Amino acid sequence: MKSYNGVAIFSKFPLSLVPDTPDWCEKNDCRHISAQIHVGASPVIIHNFYVPAGGDIPDRAQNIKFGHKLDFVAEARAHFAKYPPHRAVLVGDLNIAPLENDVWSHKQLLDIVSHTPVETTGLNAWMAEGFTDALRHFVPPEEKLYTWWSYRNRDWRASNRGRRLDHVWVSDDLAKHLVSHKILVDARDWEQPSDHVPVSVTLKV
Repeated sequence: MKSYNGVAIFSKFPLSLVPDTPDWCEKNDCRHISAQIHVGASPVIIHNFYVPAGGDIPDRAQNIKFGHKLDFVAEARAHFAKYPPHRAVLVGDLNIAPLENDVWSHKQLLDIVSHTPVETTGLNAWMAEGFTDALRHFVPPEEKLYTWWSYRNRDWRASNRGRRLDHVWVSDDLAKHLVSHKILVDARDWEQPSDHVPVSVTLKV
C-alpha cells in the first residue's frame, strides 16, 4: 500500500494466491496476504501478517490506533477459531512480544504498547487456535529472545533492550516437521538497518 504498509510472499516453489481473505476491521489496509505453496504431499498455506503497531498510549478510549490493534487481533483469533489451520505457516511483524522473556524487562514494559497484558493475552489466544510458536519450539520460554531493537538506543548491543515482535507460527500438525531456526541478529548492524532483524525457520514437509 503506497506510502503506508504492505506484506509480500516470495517462493522458490510454485504458489497461488488464497482468495477471499478477510478485510480485517474493514480497513482494506494491506496487512495480510495468504498463498498456497505447492510443495510436498499437499500444499502449505502461508499467512503473512502485519499487525497494527497501536500507537503510544495503551488505552483504546484515548488512542484509536490501540483500539484498532486490539480489534485486529481479536478478529484474527475469531477467524482461525472458525477455520482451524492445517499445514499452515503464519509469519510476520505481529507487533506484540507475548512472553515475559520476549522483552528486556517484563516489569518495566507492562504499560508499554507491545507488551501490555491485554495485547499479550490477545496474541496468545490467537496462537492457541491451532498454532505452535516455532521460535519458542527451539528456544525455551525461560531464555531471552528478541527480534527488534529501538533506534533510540545509541549502542543497541550494549543496552540490548530488545523485544520479540516478529514471529513464525506453524499449525500444530506441522510442529513435528520443524528442523531449525535462525535470527539474523547481525543484520541490525547493516548500513541503514531496520530496527527489526530477519527471522527464519526450516521445515521438512
